[in-house]
Amino acid sequence: MIRKPRTRLKPSLPPDLYGEEYFLSACEGYEEFLRTRGEHLSRRLQAAFAVAEVRPGMRVLDVGCGRGEIVRHCARMGAWAIGIDYAAAAVQLSARLLREAVDLQAPAALAQADAKYLPFPAGVFDRVLMFDVVEHLFPWELRLALREAHRVLKPGGMLVIHTAPNRWYDAYAYPLVRLVRTLQGLGHLYPPNPRTLNVPVNEAVHVNEQGPLGLWWALRRAGFRPVRVWLSTPPQNRQEGPFFRMLRHIAFRWIPFRWFFEREVFAVAIRP
Repeated sequence: MIRKPRTRLKPSLPPDLYGEEYFLSACEGYEEFLRTRGEHLSRRLQAAFAVAEVRPGMRVLDVGCGRGEIVRHCARMGAWAIGIDYAAAAVQLSARLLREAVDLQAPAALAQADAKYLPFPAGVFDRVLMFDVVEHLFPWELRLALREAHRVLKPGGMLVIHTAPNRWYDAYAYPLVRLVRTLQGLGHLYPPNPRTLNVPVNEAVHVNEQGPLGLWWALRRAGFRPVRVWLSTPPQNRQEGPFFRMLRHIAFRWIPFRWFFEREVFAVAIRP
């Protein structure tokens, strides 16, 4: 009998890749965090948090809590919140933020833990939040993390995901954007590897960008009932002529083009 060779799983990224400098200079929302000490969320985090519909009395788990501002916002609203992160620097930053907070209306706790092996019993949370986490998990890790999120949620509990960039943008739209910008003499602003666009460190820490269809199937395989998976994009405030304004309108508003040009992926799924 001929045995198929087993696929070797890529090892998890080392947690020391995520030091304090990463969370305060590259991780989504750092500018708003530094300006307001976590009082205000970035546009992207605010949009994801609003979808979660956190209410007083809920139990919320923030997977990949980073600097801790989401945990703080949950507790300030009266929800019992726990934040976990793989990186020690994140737990230290979050602890510092919670110590400074004087407006918490419910308990808040932190732990250094792995999303693949959550240290909680089954069925205890009303919400599990994974904001800007899944792109840092190899496919085998994402499968385990989604199963763990399913396990710790109460029946009827909700998982909310935000991830960026949209994998379809990187694979299909970005090469076209880069070509056009190169013809305009702006090619130096658009590196060959889209992971290094704006945030060079993402080349080391982004390993598994998601498209809407792939994320939908991943949720189904983990036992969730996906309620909605959708795309969005940052505000486009470029000062350009009518021709490029028309192209931008088509790219971001018309189907199927928007599936490839919108850069952010959101998902809401329910544990049946």
